[in-house]
Amino acid sequence: MSKLILITGANGNLGTATVKKFLDEGYRVIAVDHSDTHLGFAASNANFEWRTVDLTDEKTVDTFIGELIHKYGKLDGALLLVGGFAMGGIDTTGGEEMKKMYSLNFETAYFAARTLFLHMLQNNYGRLVFIGARPALKPEQGKTAVAYSLTKSMLFTLAGILNATAKGKNVVASVVTPSTIDTQSNRQSMPEANPDNWVKPEQIAGVLEFICSDKGQALREPVYKVYNNA
Repeated sequence: MSKLILITGANGNLGTATVKKFLDEGYRVIAVDHSDTHLGFAASNANFEWRTVDLTDEKTVDTFIGELIHKYGKLDGALLLVGGFAMGGIDTTGGEEMKKMYSLNFETAYFAARTLFLHMLQNNYGRLVFIGARPALKPEQGKTAVAYSLTKSMLFTLAGILNATAKGKNVVASVVTPSTIDTQSNRQSMPEANPDNWVKPEQIAGVLEFICSDKGQALREPVYKVYNNA
């Protein structure tokens, strides 16, 4: 039977490309977001299921994941793509700004990952994927987006903790770290930049599929820097 993959943030630029890639490759996909506006292409696909879930609410997420496990028995992978960006240096980043980024970038990933990880350990198989950010790895780039960079950096630590906990089992947490993604909004906000140097959502989707495929079976503790020439 085809692998079953959960994709959060499925209606975004990266999410849409990822849903398409995984359906094209024959996976079964459960897509989660607040809207399915850009996913009309998937509506008639028998391998596609759409759900709306508040990923910032821990109890709601626990219930949702529990329902999926009860219904399907096993989830093979989860691509936790939800996140948000905000500018702001140390002079303008207060507690409220930090809490917002913490909720969007860390809690939405942690709440789902925690329950899924324990499920995957029981099955001795699973792939969890977080979306990192280059400013989280390069502090000089993070000084103008402090809350974003700090909360994204937590995902690298979380993946490390999960991989240490799963050592010896076939459960792996990965962090995919793109540079600037080629989207319409980024082109509009950076008209002087050359988008040919950026990474396309479809290219990242290809990396995500590789991680979940049998081709990536031997990988452990991976961090993927998908930068292109940006």
